[in-house]
Amino acid sequence: MLFFRNDYGQGCIPEILDLLNKTNYDSHPGYGLDKYCEQARTLIQANMPDTEVDIQFISGGTLTNLTIIKSILRPYEAVIACDSGHISTHETGSVEATGHKVIELPNSDGKLHASQIEKCFNDHMMTYEHMVYPKLVYISNSTEFGTVYTREELESLRAACDKLGLYLMMDGARLGAALESGVDYTLNDIAKWCDVFYIGGTKNGALMGEAVVFSNKDLAQNFRFVMKQDGAMMAKGWLLGLQFVGLFYDGAFFRVAKHENEMAQRIQAYAHNLGYPFLMKSSTNQIFLNLTLEQYDYLSKMVDFEIWNKQDDFLSVRLVTSWNTSEEDVKELCKCLYIAKELDK
Repeated sequence: MLFFRNDYGQGCIPEILDLLNKTNYDSHPGYGLDKYCEQARTLIQANMPDTEVDIQFISGGTLTNLTIIKSILRPYEAVIACDSGHISTHETGSVEATGHKVIELPNSDGKLHASQIEKCFNDHMMTYEHMVYPKLVYISNSTEFGTVYTREELESLRAACDKLGLYLMMDGARLGAALESGVDYTLNDIAKWCDVFYIGGTKNGALMGEAVVFSNKDLAQNFRFVMKQDGAMMAKGWLLGLQFVGLFYDGAFFRVAKHENEMAQRIQAYAHNLGYPFLMKSSTNQIFLNLTLEQYDYLSKMVDFEIWNKQDDFLSVRLVTSWNTSEEDVKELCKCLYIAKELDK
């Protein structure tokens, strides 16, 4: 069966696997205080020359999101996110379990916009201490729909946060895919716009791991205390450092993301030419197709993918490419899509 369910279903890229083999018998201090974590920090910092940052490593995205948000907010403060955001829909209320409300706003192609932020903030200020205080804005890039923020949108969000005294956080679980989608900005720009963001490794070729990057150094001061308290500080922290050495030493992070996007865009273009309707067009490695029940019945026997939404007479499904997706995989999937489309005739 062809695998297009997610971008974290296989192990890791050869560059990381080689490092794991070479260092397997080395001895290290624990908790991210080893030479590989320091090397990874240096390599990542080199991509952000205009901003001095603080970098920590956490094993996975959900743990990263709740640890960052818990560390930043006071007990009465809340985070603004769109209703399709990962913390809103896919993390079992983990942020709210820490005592912080998630204020959900309607998404626009998976995005939040500056005008929404200001209106939300002003609405909460009308009754002031009788409501939670919005203090943090959470966005995903790329979004949960595979869309990507433009430079103008990110600059507008930063300006709105500056005006209102809010922090801006970017969930970068698929940041590589966003940066390799043809946008006119880099990690260097992200570091200027966001108070904190993370660089996703788990969904970009690593065995595991996310690199948390604090541009606002004030927010980083006590972060490791919260990491330890929440079980986010790995004893074998060097394993996370190795992931990012492998990703950033020779640019593998960007090559993996570019490959994922290219494979996905071939599939999306082919499906479009066949006349498949889309839930939403993506510029990254997630593809959202609307299938008839007959098409779904056929494809689900040939391809492993995820149902995204159900309607009475069709299903929206998500196909995802990864570092391990080959051109042969794409060709075979396209053949399946062609056969499924013929079922309409």
